[in-house]
Amino acid sequence: MNAARLIACHECDLLQRETALASGGTARCRRCGAALYKRPPANVDGALALTLAAMVLFVVANTFPIVGLSVNGTLVETTLFGAVHVLYDDGVWPIAGLVFATTLLMPLLDMAAVTYVLLPLRTGHVPRRPDIVLRVLRHVTPWGMIEVLILGMLVALVKLAAIASVVPGIAMWAFGAVMLLLAAAASTFDPHDIWTRIDTARSAASASAPAGQISASAPTAARSGLFVCHDCGLLSKPASHAHEGRCPRCGAGLHFRKPESIARTWAFVIAAVILYVPANLLPVMDTSSLFGAQTDTIMSGVVYLWTSGSWPLAIIVFIASIAVPMLKIIALVFLVLTAQLRWRWLPERRTRIYRLVELVGRWSMLDIYVITILVALVQFNALATIKAGPGAIAFGAVVVLTMFAAMSFDPRLIWDAVEADHE
Repeated sequence: MNAARLIACHECDLLQRETALASGGTARCRRCGAALYKRPPANVDGALALTLAAMVLFVVANTFPIVGLSVNGTLVETTLFGAVHVLYDDGVWPIAGLVFATTLLMPLLDMAAVTYVLLPLRTGHVPRRPDIVLRVLRHVTPWGMIEVLILGMLVALVKLAAIASVVPGIAMWAFGAVMLLLAAAASTFDPHDIWTRIDTARSAASASAPAGQISASAPTAARSGLFVCHDCGLLSKPASHAHEGRCPRCGAGLHFRKPESIARTWAFVIAAVILYVPANLLPVMDTSSLFGAQTDTIMSGVVYLWTSGSWPLAIIVFIASIAVPMLKIIALVFLVLTAQLRWRWLPERRTRIYRLVELVGRWSMLDIYVITILVALVQFNALATIKAGPGAIAFGAVVVLTMFAAMSFDPRLIWDAVEADHE
C-alpha cells in the first residue's frame, strides 16, 4: 500500500485507506467512528483571513475593559490581564497562572502558529520548520478556552447585577467576536490537509518521488509493526526490534502505545479524586462588606443563581462545575480500569465515552473565570471586596488533572483486548 494513502485511526489503531471527500466532508473510522481527516470547505485564504481578524480583535479585547461596576459614583473597570494581576497580588498565583495560560497565552500561541503556517502556504512556499510549529499547535489548542470565558462572563454579569450597575465593556464584545472567528477558522483548518500541502510543495521543489511503499500484514498499525505519528499522522516502519523512534516527517517521538499510559492516568485521576473533596467543601470566594463576611462554595453559588431567578445559568454552572468533574472522574476510572483488566465489553461505547470526556473537560473552568471577574471588580475597600478562596485553587487543580488524565489515556488499549481474540 502507498504510505500516502494508508492511515491509522488514532483511537482504535485500525488501518484504512484514504478516500476522496466532498468539500466540508469528514472521513470517520469504520470501526470506532473517530474523525480521521476532513476536507475543509474553504481554502487557505479563508482560514488565514479569519485567524488574522481574530488576532486583531484579540488585541482589542485585551486593551479595553471587559466590564465595569458602578457604585455610588465609583466606577471599577478591569481588563482580562488586570483581573489576572489582581489574583496574583492577592496571593492566588496558581489561579492567576491558569487563567493567564488558558485565556491569553494559549489562544495567542494558537493564532500565531496558524498564521505562521498559512502565510507561506498561501504563496506556494513551505514554512520553515513546520514540524515544530504544528506540534506546538496540537498541544496548545486544547488549552485555549475563550468560549468558556465568554460563558463565565455572562454568569459573572448576573451576579454583579445584584451588587451594582454593570457596564459591559468593548472587550466583552471583542472576545465574543474572537470566539466566533476562531471557531470558523478551526472549521477550515485541518492539520491533515496542511501536511498534504507541505508534502506536495516539498515534492515539487525537490522533484522527488512519493514516499515509499508500506505494506500492512494485519488490520492494525501495531500488529503490522508500524508506528503512527499522533502529530502529523504519518505511518512509518521502526528500526529492527525497536519499540520507539522518531517520525521521519515531523520528528515527534513514536511509540506503539503511549508510554506508561495506565500508570500515568491512574496517578492523575487519584490526585483529582483527592482534590475534588476540598474543591467542593472549601470556599471558592470570600466576601467582605459592611454587613459582615461571607464565604461561598461552588454549590452555594449555584443556589444563589437558582433563587435569584437565573435558573438556566444555575443549571449550566451545576453541570459544568459539579456534575462534569465528578462524571469525568468516574468515566476515567471506568476507562482505565477496563483497559487494565483487558475487558472486551462494548469497545465502541467505551471509545465514545473517552471522546466525550475529552470534549467536555474544559467547560469545568467556568467557575474559575467567574471568580476571576468577581475578584477583579468587587474591590470597593470598605464597602465590599471579594477574594478567591482555597477551594478555587483545589478546583482549578481538579480541572487540570482530569484533562491531563484524559490526555494520558491511550484509547487504543481498549481495542487491544479485542484484537487478542483474533490472533
